[in-house]
Amino acid sequence: MTDDRRNKAPTRRHPTFAISIMIVVVVLFVIGTLFFNAIREKRAYESQNPQSAASAPVAPAAGGASQ
Repeated sequence: MTDDRRNKAPTRRHPTFAISIMIVVVVLFVIGTLFFNAIREKRAYESQNPQSAASAPVAPAAGGASQ
């Protein structure tokens, strides 16, 4: 008996898995770039504007509970 697999022409593999991995890597790269730019811009903004409303101390409400 002969092996039929040897006589057949090699079939072309579908690159679906490789393309899906590439898409996932590109999406993760874009998300990482967005986070990096956001953090860098936030630090630049905070260094230029050290006193902001968000960092100001909050005064406690005068009096008790209002009813």
